[in-house]
Amino acid sequence: MAKQQDTKKLFENLSGAGKSIGVLTSGGDAQGMNAAVRAVVRMGIYVGAKVYFIHEGYQGMVDGGDNIEEASWESVSSMLQVGGTVIGSARCKEFRSHEGRLKAAHQLILRGITNLCVIGGDGSLTGANLFREEWSGLLEELVQQGLIDEEAAQNNSELHIVGMVGSIDNDFCGTDMTIGTDSALHRIIEVVDAIMTTAQSHQRTFVLEVMGRHCGYLALVSALACGADWVLIPEMPPEDGWEEHMCQKLSESRSRGSRLNIIIVAEGATDRQGKAITVDNVKDNRADKKRLNIIIVAEGAIDCHNKPITTNHIKELVVSCLGFDTRVTILGHVQRGGTPSAFDRILASRMGVEAVLALLEASDSTPACVVSLCGNQAVRLPLMECVQMTQDVQKSMDEKNFEEAVRLRGRSFENNLNTYKLLSYHKADSELPNSSFKVAVLNVGAPAAGMNAAVRSAVRVGIKEGHKMFAVNDGIEGFYKGQIKEIKWGDVAGWTGQGGSILGTKRTLPAKHLDKIAEQIRIHNINALLVIGGFEAFECLLQLYEARTSHEDFCIPMCVLPATISNNVPGTDLSIGADTSLNAIVETCDRIKQSASGTKRRVFIIETMGGYCGYLASVGGLAAGADTVYIYEEPFGIRDLQSNVEHLTEKMKTGIQRGLVLRNENSNENFTTDFIYQLYSEEGKGVFDCRKNVLGHMQQGGAPSPFDRNFGTKIAAKAIQWISRKLKESYKDGKVFANTEDTACLLGMRRRTMAFQPVVQLKDETDFAHRIPKEQWWLKLHPLMKILAKYKTSYDVSDSGQLEPVTRVRPKKAD
Repeated sequence: MAKQQDTKKLFENLSGAGKSIGVLTSGGDAQGMNAAVRAVVRMGIYVGAKVYFIHEGYQGMVDGGDNIEEASWESVSSMLQVGGTVIGSARCKEFRSHEGRLKAAHQLILRGITNLCVIGGDGSLTGANLFREEWSGLLEELVQQGLIDEEAAQNNSELHIVGMVGSIDNDFCGTDMTIGTDSALHRIIEVVDAIMTTAQSHQRTFVLEVMGRHCGYLALVSALACGADWVLIPEMPPEDGWEEHMCQKLSESRSRGSRLNIIIVAEGATDRQGKAITVDNVKDNRADKKRLNIIIVAEGAIDCHNKPITTNHIKELVVSCLGFDTRVTILGHVQRGGTPSAFDRILASRMGVEAVLALLEASDSTPACVVSLCGNQAVRLPLMECVQMTQDVQKSMDEKNFEEAVRLRGRSFENNLNTYKLLSYHKADSELPNSSFKVAVLNVGAPAAGMNAAVRSAVRVGIKEGHKMFAVNDGIEGFYKGQIKEIKWGDVAGWTGQGGSILGTKRTLPAKHLDKIAEQIRIHNINALLVIGGFEAFECLLQLYEARTSHEDFCIPMCVLPATISNNVPGTDLSIGADTSLNAIVETCDRIKQSASGTKRRVFIIETMGGYCGYLASVGGLAAGADTVYIYEEPFGIRDLQSNVEHLTEKMKTGIQRGLVLRNENSNENFTTDFIYQLYSEEGKGVFDCRKNVLGHMQQGGAPSPFDRNFGTKIAAKAIQWISRKLKESYKDGKVFANTEDTACLLGMRRRTMAFQPVVQLKDETDFAHRIPKEQWWLKLHPLMKILAKYKTSYDVSDSGQLEPVTRVRPKKAD
């Protein structure tokens, strides 16, 4: 309680009274910029500051006039879901000159703006820092020219700058993700998925060029997310002779019998009934005989001699060497367009709020900072250190020091690259290590988008480690019934983009079937187990671990990967599938709100899934711009409901025409969705009318988002590498025997790191009755939703990102 009181007091001391904040977007546009602008405006007004739009970036600052406009709470309404930047962006040569910056300073002083929030790339942020450094000199010149008086100069003597990186390229060092990157990946994957379906008519190779300037992040992650055959990025130039190597891989991919659904028919592959699938079988089926290859090229791709590699060169190479029918698709600015993803809306909203807090806390000795994302934490880093590192990347590439360039790109980029290398090429069986270990993979619990990407990654990394990989169909039920088959490299081709669970999954737990499961482990000589699923998967591994005392067969390395839309698994901040579900919720909310565009004053009551966990409702509400969210973790009563209705009624009187209320399905057993709908309908009579929607299982379906494909791919690869180490450590006297706590773990993201945690140690962190962790990090985001919806509330700033130095030391790799 004392901590909460101190925190509240600290927040109250961060008053914006008497302060003016200017917000601008500069450089190339990026989806999510509007969400950042909205958050800055509303958080600024919330703390009592005046907030000004600076239209058309630095050009608007130089020109002044109507380009600098005071923002109101209502002026950013309905902005959250709009792509691009509503306040405009422009390249400004004039601001690069001293005279231009002098004009800009004059325009700011006229309005008392001494706090700037700049949303743009490294060039825009560098310009902002230079402006700040020159500020005192610019004020002196303005006084000398008689444009301002001494009093105005003294009252506005300090200029504070906070940056947010808005760029689809994700080329700024110091942050794992920039605003717009995730949305750009959505556009790329939508195109790739569409191209894959057109292959039903043609046997073709597709060469796709994606944006990124001199950064290969978009190309690399999209290649991971779609299982591309080849990727070319600036940070990893191919060695001499790459043309022959690439053509050989494409040829082998075709000869293995890659089918329309991008599943490769490997020699010895079987279906679920054990029936052999041969190339002849595939040729006999007209629908399955066409194949494709995907090659992704970053626009800045180069070879090891710094010579550009173009899509046309790739096409000519494939046609001349292989004779494959080849097409080129250049995605271009479509990657910048469209509605921002749920991830970008949440990221931008968090960064916008954090930027205002940073401006309120700034002093004359505080260096300009940039708000960054590290893991799932918003942190503040010194702006110019990040800019310098970003420039050092290009310097390293120019000097052909590509390893250093990759290191400077950051941990996230490096992990993606290492995972791609693991999965990119299948060597001949004779070239692989032979471990003699057998690893089984199964899904447990409800299906979640991204499960199949995780299985594919686990199988392929396991094979490259030399293990024999086994797939268990239909979860624990299939396990004790013996539905276990060896799974090969080609059997999982094309799985990354498939929703649901191809292996099949059920909620059955092992406690009642331990003897039969132990028997199957002996029959198939299984040496390790990878379980992918939600809360049931966690319980499954816990029961198997606890059964080690009575069944020695369970004394093998075991790992669980969290995969559930509910994001309710202890030991991890994020689960595979939750991002896809959030996007489904946000897209549906956008459409529902749009349906009322011609209707005056309407409130929508929407029920989300999640069991007792309010993650989907709360974080989805933040991304969709909800007015109120009802969750189990925050108890509410009839007075709260009445207060919420009154709050919405007041907002409607200010000109806002639509309201959005989200309710988690198990938030309260008495205040059901129907009850809340009827209450709002009755109390809102004469002011607004109501509609209700239960989203249901549409939140569980659909193709996985790029984030879930990539997240599933990376953590599965990491899990198999951990299993390999544990197998070697526990192999003695010709058998595997692992009975320590650290050989039955859950792999999850905790704040900024990926960590393996013994499942038995997670018991104390778990509320088993309600199937949720006792502490949930995302609850700290819940007040943000309230603040941005104009509710008065206390906001815990104790976990705000403090100003941190940028480390140049190679990060230690977690287990």
